[in-house]
Amino acid sequence: MALIVHKYGGTSMGSTERIRNVAKRVGKWVRAGHQIVVVPSAMSGETNRLLGLAKELSPAQTTSAVMRELDALAATGEQVSVGLLAIALMNEGLDAVSYAGWQVPIKTDSAYTKARIESIDDQRIRADLAAGRVVIVTGFQGIDGEGRVTTLGRGGSDTSAVAIAAAMKAAECLIYTDVDGVYTTDPRVVPQARRLATISFEEMLEMASLGSKVLQIRSVEFAGKYRVPLRVLSSFTDWDIPIDEEARSGTLITFEEAANMEQAVVSGIAFNRDEAKVTVLGVPDKPGVAYRILGAVADANIDVDMIIQNMSHEGRTDFSFTVHRNDYARTLDLLKTQVAPATGAAEVSGDPRICKVSIVGIGMKSHVGVAATMFRTLSEEGINIQMISTSEIKTSVVIDEKYMELAVRALHRAFGLDGEPAVAD
Repeated sequence: MALIVHKYGGTSMGSTERIRNVAKRVGKWVRAGHQIVVVPSAMSGETNRLLGLAKELSPAQTTSAVMRELDALAATGEQVSVGLLAIALMNEGLDAVSYAGWQVPIKTDSAYTKARIESIDDQRIRADLAAGRVVIVTGFQGIDGEGRVTTLGRGGSDTSAVAIAAAMKAAECLIYTDVDGVYTTDPRVVPQARRLATISFEEMLEMASLGSKVLQIRSVEFAGKYRVPLRVLSSFTDWDIPIDEEARSGTLITFEEAANMEQAVVSGIAFNRDEAKVTVLGVPDKPGVAYRILGAVADANIDVDMIIQNMSHEGRTDFSFTVHRNDYARTLDLLKTQVAPATGAAEVSGDPRICKVSIVGIGMKSHVGVAATMFRTLSEEGINIQMISTSEIKTSVVIDEKYMELAVRALHRAFGLDGEPAVAD
């Protein structure tokens, strides 16, 4: 008997019929002798609906008090899901019990709308499992030191599931979603994208951070930190397929790197449309100037991604970086009104019409010329590179947004990742 955590996304929980199918699938695993903890997301579209209502009442949702109430509101979506799934499991003849995150409790800090998990008390869950029950826990949420409900940010149910699996030392965490695994790139952009049977933790972490939407990056970080075996698979396969077949399906995120290093130099192409570039022109080139720019941005709780500083010319330099597109207007205003006057910068400019395209692969550690192949491929397509960032296993470039799909298709082909056209589920 193994302890296994199942996580189901919003699409998998999108209707009562789909919830019935989830209950049947969970029941199959229980009857095979496994202890199962289920972490479901809110029903598809529900969180957006709830936050949309709040925005109608308060368009400027920036104060701590408003953020606190947004968490209290958004958390109700998952509470509906766990209750419905518990009822569906009981209808399947199984003993089931549901918990909200605060009842477990899953303790977090007080960073409303993007809280971080600090600890999980698993005693109640273990007692219920020992009594033969299926335990269902809300994803996406917890409770802070003041007893307030908190949420972990969008995609936080993945993080909840992996954290629970880590706390309980589960044999595996199965992430059921609307795709059947991790692909070499998005099949909607490249029909020839191939599903990967395995991908290393390092590669998956890079893919998630660079724009792949299959797994939320914090869930991958948790899996790596606590070495949680993680598998991504589809909830839209027939619920009654044999467990042995289901347990081998999808994509396994593995901690074994050696085989991958010999199989492929590049494992996948990631892209992100949600970025914008800002540039501070004519900054005095002297110690501390980078801190004065980025420190002000950090103090405004704005995340910075790629950074580049040009060579000094006549004692001045240009400083560019990227931020999430949602933070673009706020960043530009901050730089123009506060940073530029304080640093003596000549001008502030920006471009919200950029994207980031990245190649990722463990094999890049042991092969030369990979970045050169990327740059040559983009050059042959007439695509200009605006910024470059590298690590041991990835190279990212910022390009004009209008060339994104062309770049992804060309790179996918150049690194030999094309296969038979992917078939949508």
